[in-house]
Amino acid sequence: MPESRRDVLRYFEEQKEFVKSRVAAGIELYRKGTARIQVVDGEGKPVANARIHARQVRQAFKFGVNLFMIDEMETPEKNEIYKKKLPELFNLGTVPFYWRDLEPVEGKPRFAADSPKIYRRPATDLCVDYCLENGIEPKLHCLNYDPFTPDWLAGAPTRVVREKLSRRFSEIARRYASKIPMIEVTNETFCASSRTDFFREDNFVEWSFREAAKYFPGNELIINEAGIEWDAPNAHTNRNPYYQQVEKLLADNVPVQGVGFQFHSFTPREQEVARYAHPRGRYAPEYLCAVMDKFEQLNLPLQITEMTIPAYSRDEEDEEIQAEILRNVYSLFFAQRSMEAVIYWNLPDGYAYRAEPGDMSSGENYFYGGLLRFDMSEKPAFRTLKRLIRDEWMTDVELTTDEGGFTALHGFYGDYELTVRTPERESVFAFQLRRNELSDGCRAISCI
Repeated sequence: MPESRRDVLRYFEEQKEFVKSRVAAGIELYRKGTARIQVVDGEGKPVANARIHARQVRQAFKFGVNLFMIDEMETPEKNEIYKKKLPELFNLGTVPFYWRDLEPVEGKPRFAADSPKIYRRPATDLCVDYCLENGIEPKLHCLNYDPFTPDWLAGAPTRVVREKLSRRFSEIARRYASKIPMIEVTNETFCASSRTDFFREDNFVEWSFREAAKYFPGNELIINEAGIEWDAPNAHTNRNPYYQQVEKLLADNVPVQGVGFQFHSFTPREQEVARYAHPRGRYAPEYLCAVMDKFEQLNLPLQITEMTIPAYSRDEEDEEIQAEILRNVYSLFFAQRSMEAVIYWNLPDGYAYRAEPGDMSSGENYFYGGLLRFDMSEKPAFRTLKRLIRDEWMTDVELTTDEGGFTALHGFYGDYELTVRTPERESVFAFQLRRNELSDGCRAISCI
């Protein structure tokens, strides 16, 4: 009997008890905390029976998406839907700093919002300004990505490439270091494609990070990789080539401060089950977690920097399968101790890499990997993530203080709005619950 596409879900079903316990334990241990709160009056006396409504307004965990289609669509209506939908799910946005497209003419970078347009490469100011206006943290992708070296520098001697890279790092840092906390320094160094001799040298990654540290001393410097072999038999061991690369960089005191993993499931439909749904495949939860557990031994924050889960069509069942896979992998990644961000790649179908807009037969459009359809309507995947991110993984509780004016807020890490009600007044306070803060510490709220 031919394999059904539903077979990609079989290990999620067979290992559902593992998934359930792993997710529940991980969320409770790593995504939630407890804060002790005391309500006092203007004289510092405890207020008993004060009612507190604790409503989370922002998550500490980063849920992201790329911003490559900001004002890039064919109609104003689509552009507005795109910009409205982004903050419904996401608090992190990947901004395109691809050198070839950011600086197609030497000395004339496309920083300004009114720069000439290049498809899927909106001007960086446009993206960063949108983020700051909508409560989204921008993320830089990427400082030194050799396949996107500008045409005017391709083939140049290593000495010249380094000089131009240093100048690029400096310019970007002066404009954005204070606005963009996380910086991807290198990307896809396991891929064969290269445009410079420098890329083929042993110290390409090391030099890039040491140079970036000069200009971005207060930012998190991240390595990103596509060729991590999720589905290889040794992916969960210290023989994983990516693990070995990062381990060596850290042993040499290279300032790598975060480890990024791409999770694009780019394989033809007819190969999906065979490639991904086997005991050592990315859709086998126990193995997926074993790979993450191995990388946690590096003692660095982890990120899923780019993710695509295909639907392959607009068929109802295909879209439901995409949503179910997303629910499982997002839950597992969210519950992972060292994970700090999960970034989906393209929000809508039909605007992916190496394809014309709306041509679903070519490039990455083929995979129907977006969370919205080409007409910008919501797919089941979008609604599934919204339930997780905005409902299940947010805290909204009512609390009451005891005779000493004390209560405890136990919830997801993030920013809260506390509405405190006493017989005399109602007051609203901003409050932060952060990981690694002492649970037995107490913060007093004064109802003056």
